Parts: sequence; C-alpha cells; structure tokens
Amino acid sequence: MTNALSTPGPIATVFLSKLAENWWRLLLRGLAAIAFGLIAFFWPGITLLSLTYLWGAYVLADGVLSLWAAISGEGGDTSSRGWLAVSGIVSILAAAAAFFWPGLTALVLLMFIAAWAIVIGVLQIYAAVQLRQVIEHEWWLIISGLLSIIFGIAMVAWPGAGALAVIWMIAWYAIFFGCLLIGFSFRLKRYKRD
Repeated sequence: MTNALSTPGPIATVFLSKLAENWWRLLLRGLAAIAFGLIAFFWPGITLLSLTYLWGAYVLADGVLSLWAAISGEGGDTSSRGWLAVSGIVSILAAAAAFFWPGLTALVLLMFIAAWAIVIGVLQIYAAVQLRQVIEHEWWLIISGLLSIIFGIAMVAWPGAGALAVIWMIAWYAIFFGCLLIGFSFRLKRYKRD
C-alpha cells in the first residue's frame, strides 16, 4: 500500500538510505533475538541467575549492534539515527544492570525487562513513523514495536506468574520479535543502493 503523501522529506530519505545500507545489522539483531528465544525455550529449568546473564548477553548484543548502526553512518543528518543510538544505549545500560546486579529478585528482573521492552517498542514505532514516507510496509517495524509494548505491559500486569511461564513468555516474545526484525531487514535490503 503506497502512502498518498507528497515527496518524502530529506531526513526521511537519509534515514532510509542509512538503514538500507545496514539492513544486515537488523537481520543480525533478529537472529540474536531468535537464538535467545530458542535457548530460553529449550532450557526452561535454568536458574534466575542464568536467565539474568542470558538476557543481559542478548540486550548487550542488541545494544552494540544498534549503536554500531547509529555511529557508523557517514555524513547525513545524525538526528535520523538518533533513535538507534538511544535504543543502543538503553540496551547496554540494561545489560550492565543485569551483569552487575545478578542477584535481583524475580520481580525486579521482570520489571526491568518490561521497562526495556516498552522503551524499545516506543522507539521502533517512532522509527516506523519516520520511515512511512519513503517505504511501503513499515508495519513490520510498527508491529514489532507494538509487540514490545504489549509484552512489557503484560509483564507489569501479571508479575506473579511462575518462573517457567515467565521464561516461556520471554522466549516467545524474543522469537516473534526476531522474526519481525528479520522480515523488516529484508524489506530494507530492497532499498539498498548498489
């Protein structure tokens, strides 16, 4: 479905160009999310400490890849990559907290993961709004952002769920989120300049 908007603005065009050049980094983020989800799903008996470290490693990888994509862009408007930088910083701070305070209670870890998912979801919806003028099917990014927000809200609303249910919920979220990022990365690849 093509938007009936006038020609896209220069910021949106630069934004799309930089994302398309680095489409494979979104693909890596999606693959990392799926790998995390599968590990959490197939080994549900892991302890809270192991889950904390596993989740910390995942968000560290996500944060580093996001920052890499934001920083490595050459020229252009740096504000168009700002959402990637903020997303990367939030993820790296979340990973640091998971590594430096692994003895967090299940409830605190749950709230921490929920807050991270909500912030990342909002940032992804913002990115989709910025891209809607220059690409079709930006809904991949909107859906992944909404999924992140819904996941975070559900974790806040039902914190008393058992450890197994929490692990499975996190695993399903990560797998679905990863699939959406992979789908979006292949859409971006179409816009890559030769």
